[in-house]
Amino acid sequence: MEYKVTDATTGNTFMADENDSLFFAMRRKHEGPITYGCGGGGCGACKIEILDGNFEIFKKMSRAHVSEQEQDSGIVLACCVKPKSNLTLKKFSQK
Repeated sequence: MEYKVTDATTGNTFMADENDSLFFAMRRKHEGPITYGCGGGGCGACKIEILDGNFEIFKKMSRAHVSEQEQDSGIVLACCVKPKSNLTLKKFSQK
């Protein structure tokens, strides 16, 4: 199944397969609010904030880049999550 992913900053949308990480979907579609790094959960380059929708964490994220508190509030690494519904997200930025 595919889900629509919306970049809250630009309003751009793209489709992401439920079996692919958001990182892979963004790279494949050349969409999304991330920069590309290691793709393995260790560098933090693909840190995003999921504002709406459901997702699955399928790979351990580096605690150096995403704390448990951040993860609980929807701040994740795109390479470590898969969509489970339509999503709205944005690149993470410190407030």
